[in-house]
Amino acid sequence: MPLRSNSPTYEERPELKDHLESGLDVVFVGFNPGDLSSRRGHYYAHPSNQFWTFLHLSGLTPRKLAPEEDQLLPAFGIGITDIVKRWSRSASDLRTEDYRAGVPKLRAKLLSARPRVIAFNGKTVYEKFSGRPAKLGRQSDTLQGIHMFVLPNTSGLNATVSRTEKLKYFCEVASFVRTLKSDSSPAGSRH
Repeated sequence: MPLRSNSPTYEERPELKDHLESGLDVVFVGFNPGDLSSRRGHYYAHPSNQFWTFLHLSGLTPRKLAPEEDQLLPAFGIGITDIVKRWSRSASDLRTEDYRAGVPKLRAKLLSARPRVIAFNGKTVYEKFSGRPAKLGRQSDTLQGIHMFVLPNTSGLNATVSRTEKLKYFCEVASFVRTLKSDSSPAGSRH
């Protein structure tokens, strides 16, 4: 179905802004913006995506944020970006060239921000980034000392993993982040 004349093409839509800064607890990395997220200008905007619910239920945020509040994430120690910045209707629409261009840019952003943890929202995202197969959960390798987790994709289209199982992995990330923070805090201090 062709795009309507008032609908922008892939190239005409602006990229979603990264929400990254130095010293974050965790940075979430997705595939790329979907159609609705691209049109709204905010991450995980589709109502069937469970990302925002899992952030809250895992304790990473004190309340459930709306996609339109994604710019608040750094205040909670959380960053967000994608491996490919151009939008598409489906991750299957991404080309090899998209990943070839996106991986080095993402690596540079992550090394600049140096979060405690990188959480990849989907096994394939991590596999495209690392060039090797993944299993869900904490990875044995690091990115220059930055811990990495692979989460089940939070898309409502991902029915291969149950909602309970998806939340379990978010809770593992939250627990790991709390452990890292307490291990690096001087005795008696609070952050």
